[in-house]
Amino acid sequence: MRQLRVRRSSGLGVLFFAVLGLCLGSGLARAEVPATATATGAADQGNPRVEAALLTDVSQVKPGDSFRVGVRFRMDPGWHIYWKNPGDAGLASEIVWDTPGTTVGELQWPTPITFRTPDGFITSYGYGDEVLLYAEAHVSDKLTGSAQLSAAADILVCETRCLPAQLMLTRGVPLGTETRPDPEHAALFDAARARVPVTPESAGHVVALTLDTKPLTAGKPFTGTLTVTAPKGQPLPTVEKDFFVPERIKGIAHVALSPVAGKPGTFALEGQLGPDVPAQEPRFVGVLRLGPASAGHPSLTLNLPLAPVVAAPPGSAPAVKTAPESSLSLGLVLLFAFLGGALLNLMPCVFPVLALKAYGFTRTVHAERGQVALHALAYAGGIVGSLLALALAVLGLRAGGHSVGWGFQFQEPLFVAAVAAVLVAFALNLFGVFTVGTDGTALVEKVDSSHGLARSAGEGVLAVVLATPCSAPLLGTAVGFALAAGTGTVLATFLMLGLGLALPFCVLVLVPGLTKLLPKPGAWMERGKQLLGFALLATTVWLVWVMGGLTGVDGMARLLAFLAVVGLGAWLYGLAQGASGGRKAAGVAAVVAVLAVGGVLSLRFDETGPAVRRASAVGEAQPWDEAAVAAALEAGQPVFIDFTADWCLTCKFNERTVLTREDVRTAFAQHKVAFFVADWTRRDARISAKLAEFGRAGVPMYLVVSPASPGKPEVLPELLTTDSVVEAVRRAAKRMADAT
Repeated sequence: MRQLRVRRSSGLGVLFFAVLGLCLGSGLARAEVPATATATGAADQGNPRVEAALLTDVSQVKPGDSFRVGVRFRMDPGWHIYWKNPGDAGLASEIVWDTPGTTVGELQWPTPITFRTPDGFITSYGYGDEVLLYAEAHVSDKLTGSAQLSAAADILVCETRCLPAQLMLTRGVPLGTETRPDPEHAALFDAARARVPVTPESAGHVVALTLDTKPLTAGKPFTGTLTVTAPKGQPLPTVEKDFFVPERIKGIAHVALSPVAGKPGTFALEGQLGPDVPAQEPRFVGVLRLGPASAGHPSLTLNLPLAPVVAAPPGSAPAVKTAPESSLSLGLVLLFAFLGGALLNLMPCVFPVLALKAYGFTRTVHAERGQVALHALAYAGGIVGSLLALALAVLGLRAGGHSVGWGFQFQEPLFVAAVAAVLVAFALNLFGVFTVGTDGTALVEKVDSSHGLARSAGEGVLAVVLATPCSAPLLGTAVGFALAAGTGTVLATFLMLGLGLALPFCVLVLVPGLTKLLPKPGAWMERGKQLLGFALLATTVWLVWVMGGLTGVDGMARLLAFLAVVGLGAWLYGLAQGASGGRKAAGVAAVVAVLAVGGVLSLRFDETGPAVRRASAVGEAQPWDEAAVAAALEAGQPVFIDFTADWCLTCKFNERTVLTREDVRTAFAQHKVAFFVADWTRRDARISAKLAEFGRAGVPMYLVVSPASPGKPEVLPELLTTDSVVEAVRRAAKRMADAT
């Protein structure tokens, strides 16, 4: 009975307050937050550390009117998310809107608070407890039904460890003849707006910046004085700790303000320009807290010009490269390209073609000197011509807005299949399944001039195709510089690269005494020719493996099926060569038909590839992700990032000969190195952008990052040594130890 009376009393109470709300509301209605507009994330052992809600300050909106929309984040005690400049570590919070019929303006960021690691060395900026990131929204006057709002929030939630969260929030706002505010949520938006910094002009303040030296020098420190004058009759308070929060400014490596004792409103400025400063004059941008908001003191947005910048004098660059070498001269880049091309001849990619070319020169070297020179020039012409064609393709793709790099064509399954087919056909030719030309004895006799030169040029083209998965010392710097420069530089760089790649055989022609080192032609050459066919098939096996990285096991099977068709076509072509007249033409037509049908049926590749990358050669490696790297650095771990690809033989050579050595594994374990792999086997715009950031056009690239200087990673050379890796890791750990 008592329980029944309680229920009745509660029901009457609810009814009473509902009626009272209807009587007093006068059109002010609170819109409930739908379930689709809330989400949780950053699960920590099953416990989500953040809760998000998509809010509006209206319960109904009139078409043509404006309202506020935002995402409210509530974090567990001790956890935080990041501002638009996360600081030394972390990841900027991001909200992407999808609002058909409604235009959403710029995101408004309340003034952040400052977080520091216990040692005080790493500083970051963000929000704890609760924050509302919002924007003004305008509804089209032609919209009907309701305004549909979607927000995708990508955040990093951190305590002593960091957890990424991707949250999708959706809701609708009814349309009506009038706009009805939601008083409860409007109060939240008003409170958030009170925390958003304002311009000095709107607050009645005057801000001036004076630099001690002009112009500024790239890579050098600078100092100055910032003065803030309050409206007449209003004193300026003494600023509190962490009163200044800088925005991320391109070209400025470091900037800080410190109050001048006894002079309220006067601040000493000190900063450091990076080695690469934008062409336009850099600006000093940030948020200045004049005092606690609760006391009525505003936070000011600063956006002031600094001064023109001149280039750093020669020899002033830092010892450790942290950014693209924009100070390289064109002459030095072309020299790097030439030497890098020459060094490519020492890379495993080019070995099969080098062996073929050595065989060909052995065959012709004792012929007339002029004939040998023509073969060398044809080989060089094939290399240079194909590299210039590759340069034009790069320029065309770049003009279309695509980001490309060295070896980018091996990210295309059809290209890999085409190269594998050419290698199989070339190998079958060496086995004697068919011949190129009309005389099957041409490979052991003096060949016809035009046929021989065409073959030498084709070998040059094949050398380029197989060289692009490799990198060599100096090559990455030269190509990276070229791909960021103009058309003329790209073409000149690829031209010098081709001349360098053709250098060894040109030297054979230009230095007569060297030809005596080659053996004389004889019966051994037929067996040697067949042995080279197996070398080409070994390269084909590697390409099949590359295809597995691109498209999975199904793609490997499809490629093997197509290569079987190529083999059948080569055999049929060999039979047709022994026929004459109509039978020969029919045989060639059958070959074309077999290849066409086989290609259509088998060359259908799923580019989504395998779901999980193969395990790294070095212990437990994580897929590269900026948020995960930031979390490791914030935890005090040095970071090693391996930018690699399955088709990059230089990468695999480094893995097998250096990164798997016990010395390297021990150093990684001793210094608690967080190891990340950035896999560029398939197209990845994030990796392309990161490579370009360090002036590289392709893989491999290796970064070692110290928690003491997360913005200054050390770039290791393309060809690793055990000592270079171990010493780089030790330097990163030592910088962290010195900082603490």
